[in-house]
Amino acid sequence: MGVVASCCDSCFHSRRSQQYEPLLLENEREAVADLLQYLENRTTTNFFHGSPLSALTTLSFSDNVDLQRSAALAFAEITEKEVRPVGRDTLDPILFLLSSQDTEVQRAASAALGNLAVNTDNKLLIVKLGGLEPLIRQMLSPNVEVQCNAVGCVTNLATHDDNKTKIAKSGALVPLTRLARSKDMRVQRNATGALLNMTHSDENRQQLVNAGAIPVLVSLLNSVDTDVQYYCTTALSNIAVDGVNRKKLAQSEPKLVTSLVALMDSSSLKVQCQAALALRNLASDEKYQLEIVRADGLTPLLRLLQSTYLPLILSSAACVRNVSIHPQNESPIIESGFLQPLINLLSFKDNEEVQCHAISTLRNLAASSEKNKLAIVKAGAVQSIKELVLEVPMNVQSEMTACVAVLALSDELKGQLLEMGICEVLIPLTNSPSSEVQGNSAAALGNLSSRDGRAASDDYSAFNDVWEKPDGGLHRYLYSFLTSIDATFQHIAVWTIVQLLESGDPQLISNIRHSNLLNPSIRQLASSRTPTPTSSVGTPRSHRSHSQSYQDTEAGDGQGEIQLLARRILEFVDGDAADAGIPRSVTGSHMQPGSSVDVSHEELRRSVREAFSGSQH
Repeated sequence: MGVVASCCDSCFHSRRSQQYEPLLLENEREAVADLLQYLENRTTTNFFHGSPLSALTTLSFSDNVDLQRSAALAFAEITEKEVRPVGRDTLDPILFLLSSQDTEVQRAASAALGNLAVNTDNKLLIVKLGGLEPLIRQMLSPNVEVQCNAVGCVTNLATHDDNKTKIAKSGALVPLTRLARSKDMRVQRNATGALLNMTHSDENRQQLVNAGAIPVLVSLLNSVDTDVQYYCTTALSNIAVDGVNRKKLAQSEPKLVTSLVALMDSSSLKVQCQAALALRNLASDEKYQLEIVRADGLTPLLRLLQSTYLPLILSSAACVRNVSIHPQNESPIIESGFLQPLINLLSFKDNEEVQCHAISTLRNLAASSEKNKLAIVKAGAVQSIKELVLEVPMNVQSEMTACVAVLALSDELKGQLLEMGICEVLIPLTNSPSSEVQGNSAAALGNLSSRDGRAASDDYSAFNDVWEKPDGGLHRYLYSFLTSIDATFQHIAVWTIVQLLESGDPQLISNIRHSNLLNPSIRQLASSRTPTPTSSVGTPRSHRSHSQSYQDTEAGDGQGEIQLLARRILEFVDGDAADAGIPRSVTGSHMQPGSSVDVSHEELRRSVREAFSGSQH
């Protein structure tokens, strides 16, 4: 503030010494005198109201450039010390000064406006009063100080959502993009910060792309300044949310992935984090999933995954999850040593999202390869799931049960999973409040029961062990699904019962045959053709699972299949098809994987087909 006082003082007294005092209007002389007095008592003076503001306003609107400079400098220093919501009576003189032709006035006025723009109410009022137009003119100034202050003010204004679109439409993006290449690091920081603030909506991102921001942001990833790196990395991460923009990046920026991978080794934690998040968004596309692995992105991602800083863990886990979607990346990820760190994160109770990313990645890694399934189980994933799944949040339960359903597709692993007692946690989850958890758990049980590819001597005693417990056991679960209003759940139940009956296990067959709970519902389904609602249950899905389970049939009519499966069960239960009143031609339609029934209703078939397959997200 001393600069302001001396400026006002020298301005006033120099005029007196040069006998220019008569050139000052009376009100201007009074304003100078008042301002000097107020500045003497600045700690107790409110410059945004009454006589102090009136004095500043008089000097601001003066034709005397020296007085304008004094007013602008006073506003700059006052607002640097104190920011509060102001009215039009404060902003009007500052905006007038902003349009001055004098560089010093422009510099100080834009600094004052930038200070006031920290306040939320002021942000809106500045734009409403037309502040963008003179700020854009000042961004085009040849003076670096003016550029820096003007861009800094726009950066502050752009943090308010209501201003973003107005700024984008004001013509500010082109000069902002140009100034992002400024040789002055302060201007570069402010400009890239402003561009970042404009990337939080689809419309504004598109305006930025049209303004030529992408090559500028990519080139500045190699800046020596960590703030500029952070702003550009975050802006590109936001831009990469849009599929169209990812295609543009893929076509025009061949070095983007390499630069982002390098930034994961930055000395700045926030830059490392944003680089991983940018790669995560890029990895929504297949091309980038492969390119990240080719660029040796797995090495820094594994390091971040094992850090102790939550943002780094979260960003790297999210990135690896997307990278793991591509089948060709499954083995490289496992071979790079990710399995144990991912399994360790399953118990990361401080953050549900980290747990979801970790288990979803494990599921993706298991989707296409029998070898990978075996490696995941050997590393202890299923044991961890068994210990945790009943206690974790529902979203994590959904991911964990989906992972088990994928692993249970392996004929080599079915017996091992049963011996581990996985049914003991799956059965309670078939009664979950979440239909996704219910469906995934039932899918896992169904895949474990499937005889496809299993030897006749396989041990099914694990199903007998859980027939009545826990929580009513397999018996209660099957009844619940048979009587569900959801046709997909009905289908899972009858198919699973057929698999259990065909196991040849005497105890299982006896349990089902003598169940007064199951048989009435089975008989009803065997005789009923009433359409039943089907839901898009969030059960495991995959377009890349090569394992077979009961859904791998080309049949179309889900309700017809439910009826046929129910009739097949009655053959076992009643011991003779004729006694069950079922025509021999129908019972001959044995519903093994790959069989076909000439009926319709493809939507239900697709739902059931998805319900038992692997998935990735």
